[in-house]
Amino acid sequence: MNDLARKGGIAARLFLILVGVAAAVIGFVGRDTVRSDLAREQIVGTPDSPIPGQKVDTGGEAKTFASTIRRHTLEATGGQTYAQMPRFLDESGKPTEDEAAAAKDPKTGQPAENPARNIWISSTAFQTALNTAYFAENVANFAIVVGIAMVLVGIGFLVLTVRLLKPAQAVTRARARGGANPVTG
Repeated sequence: MNDLARKGGIAARLFLILVGVAAAVIGFVGRDTVRSDLAREQIVGTPDSPIPGQKVDTGGEAKTFASTIRRHTLEATGGQTYAQMPRFLDESGKPTEDEAAAAKDPKTGQPAENPARNIWISSTAFQTALNTAYFAENVANFAIVVGIAMVLVGIGFLVLTVRLLKPAQAVTRARARGGANPVTG
């Protein structure tokens, strides 16, 4: 039973190392996917952004550019968010919540929508995508760190297990020969 426990311990440590390597590899692949997908979109920082003229191809750059998009959207809507803006426009082009007072769209006959609200819809979608890239890259980085930690812990435990096996084997051999305990003298 003791030999089986030792072999099981070694197997568990090797499994820990393999899982750690797999986690790190998955993390590297995930981070590469985020970066290549961002690069494929060919997003370039605007002149007034913290990354002017620079291609957005990392999670950190994506987060930075999402903040720039939000600022631009607030500028375009007079500082109002989607929820703060009335849904419709009246005959004079002023925003209103009153559907009856809203101008009618000549094509559909429906109340005329406030186009500034539509800016927020597009802006929010783009910001969400960029912030998701930032989050995904950080999850991938976490997987890399955890994977490396698992490998190091597995190696450490394996070294301890192997080193502890040697004295136990020496004691067993010495006792089998009828000699003194080599560890204690």
